Amino acid sequence: MQYQAVSATGYYYNCIPVTRHHYYPTVHAVDPLERIAKLVSQNAVVIFSLSTCCMCYAVKSLFSGMGVNPTVYELDEDPVRGREIERALVRLMGNSAVVPVVFIGGELVGSMDRVMGSHINGTLVPLLKKAGALWL
Repeated sequence: MQYQAVSATGYYYNCIPVTRHHYYPTVHAVDPLERIAKLVSQNAVVIFSLSTCCMCYAVKSLFSGMGVNPTVYELDEDPVRGREIERALVRLMGNSAVVPVVFIGGELVGSMDRVMGSHINGTLVPLLKKAGALWL
């Protein structure tokens, strides 16, 4: 018989019984793309960022100025999982300059240029309203 649990760090542990009361855990890492999908599905606005990135600061300031409270994941504050997520975002975005990456309502909006373009052409506010992040 085998038991499965998820730790606080996002790893699956398959516990295989060794004796009647002792279990030997085996670790299987969660796919970073699955982790991203889970994170963005749980919040209206998600920004993947680096704490030292000026463009990340600008996009966070834009949302804050609009009265939106985004969920921000600073990739450089978690060296192991942050790198995994960053590599997955590179695959998702198709380029190496990956941050900031913005998701609204579980959907990928893109990086700074896409967010600012949406803001300028007037499509950002309806997206935020539809996601429930803005109530104006």
